[in-house]
Amino acid sequence: MSTADSAVASAAATLSKEELLRDYRLGWESRQASLTGRKEVFMGKAKFGIFGDGKELPQLAMARAFRPGDWRSGYYRDQTFMLATGELTLQQYFAQLYAHPDVEAEPSTAGRAMNGHFGTRILDEDGQFKDQLASKNSSADISPTGGQMPRLLGLAYASKLYRQNPALEQFAQFSRNGDEVAFGTIGNASTSEGMFFEAINAAGVLQVPMLMSVWDDHYGISVPAEYQTTKQSISEILMGFQRNAPGEQGFEIFVVKGWDYPALVDTYQRAAEVCRREHVPVLIHVTELTQPQGHSTSGSHERYKSKDRLGWEQEFDCLRQLRIWLLQEGHATEAELDQIENEAKDTVRQARAAAWEAFFNPIKEERTEVVRLLNELATEAGRENELHELIHQLEHNPTPIRADLMRAVRKALRMVRDLKRSFARAELRRWHEQALADNADRYNSHLHSQSEDAALNIDEIKPEYAADAPQVDGREVLQACFDALFSRDPRVFAIGEDVGRIGDVNQAFAGLQEKFGELRITDTGIRECTIVGQGIGAALRGLRPITEIQYLDYLLYAIQILSDDVACLQYRTKGGQKAPLIVRTRGHRLEGIWHSGSPIQMILGSIRGMYLCVPRDMTQAAGFYNLLLKGDDPAIVIEPLNGYRLKERLPANVGDFTVPLGVPEVLRKGEDVTVVTYGSMCRIVMDAAKQLEQVGVSVEVIDVQTLLPFDREGVILESIQKTNRVVFADEDVPGGASAYMLQQVLDEQGGYRFLDSQPRCLAAQPHRPPYGSDGDYFSKPNAEDVFDVVYELMQEAAPGQFPNIY
Repeated sequence: MSTADSAVASAAATLSKEELLRDYRLGWESRQASLTGRKEVFMGKAKFGIFGDGKELPQLAMARAFRPGDWRSGYYRDQTFMLATGELTLQQYFAQLYAHPDVEAEPSTAGRAMNGHFGTRILDEDGQFKDQLASKNSSADISPTGGQMPRLLGLAYASKLYRQNPALEQFAQFSRNGDEVAFGTIGNASTSEGMFFEAINAAGVLQVPMLMSVWDDHYGISVPAEYQTTKQSISEILMGFQRNAPGEQGFEIFVVKGWDYPALVDTYQRAAEVCRREHVPVLIHVTELTQPQGHSTSGSHERYKSKDRLGWEQEFDCLRQLRIWLLQEGHATEAELDQIENEAKDTVRQARAAAWEAFFNPIKEERTEVVRLLNELATEAGRENELHELIHQLEHNPTPIRADLMRAVRKALRMVRDLKRSFARAELRRWHEQALADNADRYNSHLHSQSEDAALNIDEIKPEYAADAPQVDGREVLQACFDALFSRDPRVFAIGEDVGRIGDVNQAFAGLQEKFGELRITDTGIRECTIVGQGIGAALRGLRPITEIQYLDYLLYAIQILSDDVACLQYRTKGGQKAPLIVRTRGHRLEGIWHSGSPIQMILGSIRGMYLCVPRDMTQAAGFYNLLLKGDDPAIVIEPLNGYRLKERLPANVGDFTVPLGVPEVLRKGEDVTVVTYGSMCRIVMDAAKQLEQVGVSVEVIDVQTLLPFDREGVILESIQKTNRVVFADEDVPGGASAYMLQQVLDEQGGYRFLDSQPRCLAAQPHRPPYGSDGDYFSKPNAEDVFDVVYELMQEAAPGQFPNIY
């Protein structure tokens, strides 16, 4: 471990006076932005504020080591860094505080994330990747502390792949021989998160250029370090990661005081050079930082910090210490520094005013139009008194928002709902319709890719079979598919527990590591969260990862990062970033509590923004992999766990055919009852359908194939129009995916109109299945259960034809 000392801070000594004073100016502009931002929240012009005051100097030093092509994966106090790299302006900073829903005004999130959540736009207007070497890149921030770590690992891992895989040299817009460093930032308290330790360990194992900064101000909101970290020092407890000599596996660890500008500059230059040149991960523990305004606008730090601590923080405020150093070293005079500080106030004041004007003026114009329309309606309808209060409230609201306008319009339209042939009412309705469309774009758009490569735009290609197509194990279909995909595209790689040497636990990758090499098909440790994060970061950098979660039950370890990061990435950047990650896993029936998972309800509720593929066999799974790798949307593919040894015909075009998303397949035609299902349940329902045929019941069996998206073409609705009865069957808990399917068909598609009987849901018991075949039979739906539910529907319609069985 290295402790930085300003006495040997050679890098800072090379900086010119102009460069030093530029940093001083940036630091004070950032500080004034924090101070002003807090006031804006208290004035009611913003909902919440969290700021980077007290962290300015280390971020200025980090920015000096940050080059075009590098990446940041940080947290919500990095405003000074973003300003220093030129990837954020002060006006954009305030636009985000006000939640300005315009990409031009607020390019990080288009007003969708609270302030302090930064990201650069790495996609062009067509949704295609820009040249990442021409910009300084920041992945889109998320609020959960520690959540940036898995993605950070992946951003660094991509540099390793670009450096070590010659076949990737052709993708020159993403890397220059893997020289790019992934810079991470985190608060000291959040180093207690499991994701932090998991990512740190993985980076040490992988030896990737990850430069991790810990901003240590001794607190996590109100909780001091003695309750957070063993020995109250993350660098001390990570000393075992420190490599003993160059060339050894491990970390380089630096400790530097956050108020010591020359030591900070030197430390970051040295750390970045080691990271960039040697691909050695680095931890920089930045200590003795302060937080002048406390944690956020939610409270005051005077409530939990002692007077001594508050006095120390005032004395060792990093900008105060920088001023002292500049004066002592003769780099500036008191007058010069006073002028810079005063100019910083003016600059921030102007930026704030410009941001507010740009945000609020369009709303005021909309209000003017709504007031005009309401006045015309009142005059035409002869209801001036009835509408006057509504108009008055709107006119005299000093800071209306669009919700206020919409509420007023909706109330007015209710008041005149009985008015016939009114031009003014028609005009107001037209405004209402257009406003709904405009606000849907502002606040609800871009959940999925909008590019021409979006998965829903990929054409279906049917599987083709030779006359003598061999019957093979399902795993061999997947193996042939992966072989073709890896041969065609060097960007594709797979990582996960046991995927490499043994070819995964079900042998779909058998022999492929030997053929394509360890960089392409790689074993990992047991660390589901950062396996997924490794994929997210690599996908941001133009690669096409397949990350494996060995069993669906263990997706719980990764669901948070899938939900908070990749699933909402397109949405929270309004199409500014994408990470077309494929998560491969397997689930449904096998044996035991932790190897029979079907937690579909949890997944459906967590990953909107990803697609969820639930193939019934490995041929369907292969079709999904082929399609997803042609598209640019993230997805989860759940292979049926008990299907790897079942026989399937091997398609001649195994690496090319595609299965479209959101298009159910009718597996069996029928006239009496529609049964909707997916995955391993398909075989069970088909078995039951054969048994029901023997007693005179004709069952139509539909495999939804994907749950997200769900039946885009109305296949199920068409079936219900014919049968007038429906059963939704799956292996999730009651009220889980079966209820989701019911809602999609009866509510979204309006299927209730065609039912002659109560719709039925058949699900598993409300617990995980016990071990053994009997445990499976009595816990999850079986063919006899399906038979009985369908039979009961027919008995209700024709009791004479279908008498009681039990």
